[in-house]
Amino acid sequence: MTSILEIRQVGKSYGKQEVLGGVDLTVQAGEIISVLGPSGCGKSTLLQLIAGLQQPDRGEILLRGKVAASRSGMLAPEKRGINMVFQDYALWPHMTVFENIAYGMRRGKQDQTAIRASVAELAALLRLEGLEQRLPPQLSGGQQQRVAIARALATKPDLMLLDEPLSNLDMQLRVEMRTEMAYLFKKLGTTVFHVTHDPEEAFSMADRLVIMREGAIDQTGTPQQCWRLPASASAAKLLGAGNRLRAMGRSGGRVAAGGAELAGVWPGAPGTAGAEGAALLLFRPDAADFLPRDGSSSGDAAAAEAAASLEPGMEPNRLPVHVMHSVFEGKGWRVLARTADGQPLTFLHHRPLAAGDEGMLTISPNDLYLYPQQEAN
Repeated sequence: MTSILEIRQVGKSYGKQEVLGGVDLTVQAGEIISVLGPSGCGKSTLLQLIAGLQQPDRGEILLRGKVAASRSGMLAPEKRGINMVFQDYALWPHMTVFENIAYGMRRGKQDQTAIRASVAELAALLRLEGLEQRLPPQLSGGQQQRVAIARALATKPDLMLLDEPLSNLDMQLRVEMRTEMAYLFKKLGTTVFHVTHDPEEAFSMADRLVIMREGAIDQTGTPQQCWRLPASASAAKLLGAGNRLRAMGRSGGRVAAGGAELAGVWPGAPGTAGAEGAALLLFRPDAADFLPRDGSSSGDAAAAEAAASLEPGMEPNRLPVHVMHSVFEGKGWRVLARTADGQPLTFLHHRPLAAGDEGMLTISPNDLYLYPQQEAN
């Protein structure tokens, strides 16, 4: 495959604060990369370095095999073969939809007939037909975002940069737009470098996730790989494993937590599995099924499916809990509970549970992630 973007040991600091600490990454032609991470992790700075809006303090950025940025020099942004879609659309308010889309092609002195044909093709692809003579203030947020994408695609860039492109849209429109964008970029074979803090947006678009933490890459892999085996406690929390319990490591890879002995997976570096001493235990609220104290079935078929997926001889974990509160969320209830040793956690259930109810959470060992205590920070 052809390499479009290579980031080699790129670092950036602001004064004494190091924002990026030697990042390495390669993006292949036609690949959609989603860079995911919390605020302050360095993802936006990395995007700006690729775009040519900032200069690295060390390392190199290569585009199609040629150095575009280093400490000693920079290629101008307009010469990089890159287009960018901004969080706030950045459309020209006094230009029509047609003029906004055609802007880059006109600057490149393309033939007027070719420009009209390209605008018509993009308008059809992005469901903007009939809106070509409107001004941006006359459009909805979703329509404005489509115009921004069409303008960026019009000059056929080597690389498309997306900076939190859907954050200004309402929830339903974000879901619709991320699906449309993923389809469009795949259809056109566009190479995309996408920055977001929203895991669902990243999952729905990416061929490969890049998870960042404190100026470094924490994990890379397909969305499925990262979801099933988060490389760190930070990545696990970012990917939905919001329950975080103190634990003590036992021999054989098990831990004592919440008044029970539990089995799980240790996704970290070799040698961490089975380590004795303080540990962290993380799992997702939807990975647990509640069994009442009397042992009757909870009626949740997911528990039976999870048990059937376990390897022979592997039993689900059982964690005793005391219910504190239930909140209806539409598809079901989110239940706040505490463990036998007083640690809070949440889980999802198909019906409300009353404060004071007691029972067991059953959790597959495959869905329980264990990390050394030092990852707490």
